[in-house]
Amino acid sequence: MRRNADFSNQFRMVGETLSMAPDVFLRDLWYMPALASSLRPGDMRREMLLGEPVLLGRMKDGALFAMRDICPHRGVPLSAGRIMPEGSVECPYHGWRFKGDGQCSKIPSLTGEETLDIQKIKVRSYPVREQDGLIWVYMAAKPGGAPKSEPPRAGSSHPMRWTETQTFRCGIDHAVIGLMDPAHGPYVHAHWWWKKTPRVKEKHYAPLPNGFVMTPHKPSKPVYSLLGDVTTEITFELPSTRFEIIRGKLFGLTFKVVGMTVCTPRDAETTDVIQTFWWPGWLNFIYPFFWTLGPTFIGDDRKIVELQREGLKFNPNLMLIQDSDQPAIWYHRVKKAWAESVENGTDFVNPVQERTLRWKS
Repeated sequence: MRRNADFSNQFRMVGETLSMAPDVFLRDLWYMPALASSLRPGDMRREMLLGEPVLLGRMKDGALFAMRDICPHRGVPLSAGRIMPEGSVECPYHGWRFKGDGQCSKIPSLTGEETLDIQKIKVRSYPVREQDGLIWVYMAAKPGGAPKSEPPRAGSSHPMRWTETQTFRCGIDHAVIGLMDPAHGPYVHAHWWWKKTPRVKEKHYAPLPNGFVMTPHKPSKPVYSLLGDVTTEITFELPSTRFEIIRGKLFGLTFKVVGMTVCTPRDAETTDVIQTFWWPGWLNFIYPFFWTLGPTFIGDDRKIVELQREGLKFNPNLMLIQDSDQPAIWYHRVKKAWAESVENGTDFVNPVQERTLRWKS
């Protein structure tokens, strides 16, 4: 597994040492590099994922594919080539062609007298899925590894209504921890129209198959009052998928708003934070709120982790405290357990236990 060079820091809890393996990009999991609408038939482009060059594209018939963006002949990026009508990618250097599964289908320079078997030539391909208007790529621990799961689903029958992507100049761990941090709100998001005096909060958490959940509760932020009497549930599962599910009743109609945030690691020092929301059409009056304020909130989080880089240059020891940093502690423990299960070929055992947390924010 590839080490994430951005994270050599050792975290510790006050009163307890939090022992962790060096950070790695987790494998045998699905990552979300792009929106489905960003790729039209006949389009392809390079997407960096976990420090690897991935060619993401659609054949002219709309079929989605993902393969390593390096021609095995001379190392030229296949993304500089073109998609052919018969359903292959042509390298711009010598015209070698590769099908969507990475199999070489043509070498123009061959005369037919050679003994070379082009069926033995293949570019690494990646399992890819399209659902909920999103594209997911499976990053296996071993080349050719079959998916052991399916990508997370939004669980909404409605189309995507809003999305925002921002690039964070940090490793994935700092991006994830910054977004799940329950105590930073009054300081990082200290806008006059949002700022609120910190008060004690108490939330119940429980384990999920690959993470944990803040169980349904009444949200404390006044903005939720726009939707009437609601409850919200917040989940987190590896590698970096956070769902906020808001349920309520307004104008006599029940509704569900689903928000998903993923942190997509491009390399050791760059992470894209992609946020998407789904809701029923009759709730579209909330769209202006997302359009005007959504980029601001994500931008706040982006600016603070980039400011954090100024301190991380000196490789300090970092602290995690109870209870406000418990989600971050769980994240590191779940990540470590997953990495060890993949490396050792053993079943993953979630170390998170049911618990109620209390903090002030």
